[in-house]
Amino acid sequence: MSLSGATTLVVKVGSSLVTEAGRGLDAEAIARLAAQIAELGKLGKRVILVSSGAIAEGAQRLGWRRRPHAMHELQAAAAVGQMGLVQCYESRFREHGLHTAQVLLTHADMADRQRYLNARSTLRTLLALGVVPVINENDTVVTDEIKLGDNDTLGALVTNLVEADALVILTDQAGLFDADPRRVPGAKLVRSAAAGDPALERIAGGTGSALAKGGMLTKVLAAKRAARSGAHTVIVSGREPDVLVRLARGEAIGTLLSAGTAPLAARKQWLADHLTVSGRLRLDAGAVKALVSGGKSLLPVGVIDCEGEFQRGEVVACLGPEGREVARGLVNYASDETRRILRRPSSEIEAILGYLGEPELIHRDNLVLL
Repeated sequence: MSLSGATTLVVKVGSSLVTEAGRGLDAEAIARLAAQIAELGKLGKRVILVSSGAIAEGAQRLGWRRRPHAMHELQAAAAVGQMGLVQCYESRFREHGLHTAQVLLTHADMADRQRYLNARSTLRTLLALGVVPVINENDTVVTDEIKLGDNDTLGALVTNLVEADALVILTDQAGLFDADPRRVPGAKLVRSAAAGDPALERIAGGTGSALAKGGMLTKVLAAKRAARSGAHTVIVSGREPDVLVRLARGEAIGTLLSAGTAPLAARKQWLADHLTVSGRLRLDAGAVKALVSGGKSLLPVGVIDCEGEFQRGEVVACLGPEGREVARGLVNYASDETRRILRRPSSEIEAILGYLGEPELIHRDNLVLL
């Protein structure tokens, strides 16, 4: 299996590859990246670029020797750095006759259905126009409570958003190893595996793993998320010469994590991609079985507890008796109403609430299994 058949690619590039050890942007590295993406265009590939580097560039422009820790200083650095980041990308891509577009996203853009669809439409239009979207998290306004978390996760979310064929994560390592190569001389590169294989998470994020500290776990989890829309993921060194072009031509480089399941419907991708939920419903074993094995809707009779405050139509998590999340979906009743009808049959909803909205708490068309 290779990426030669992929037509739409999301390429995520880390800060270490586009900055000079935190001392601002590496214009030559960005020029090489732009040249490769321009070549991909000639091969019939469409590329969305998810790029880090804004905070490092902002700190350099402001004369700060160290990366700040205070949220307001990080946000200020991001605001200043975005100017330099976009300026550099635009100038380098224009050398190849290509335009770029800056797109800044937050979790709110993914959580709100209308904004999600707007972002999807904008990105697809930009690709159709031959423009290269350059995406980053909107660090200027984001807070810890609403952060997407990291650009690996952002890359996976964008992959699902536009239903890309593949996610390429460019990093400073050759790929995923079966042990930390900095500690185990005989560590072997994992050439290929199934995205979502639990063994990969143990390899990347086991106790005491330096790889997890370096972000390899987030890359494995990003591949698992991208696989929901049928996209394959490659984790590979961005310092390999012409790495993107070689991948596009079918060369096996780095670690290929393949998607083995059929893509989720677009609506269910959106539900699955919620990184935060408005509330939690604890289900009994029978309800879990009905959802997982029977493909049924969630009825109030199978819900034993309701946590959080939410309104009708918001996304809630469905937990099994042991507390593990098994599904999430759009709830048909607000939290106060849900508490009144839980453990009760649907035939009693109208008598309890004074009206019958829907017989299901969550309809199966609005529910995705996790």
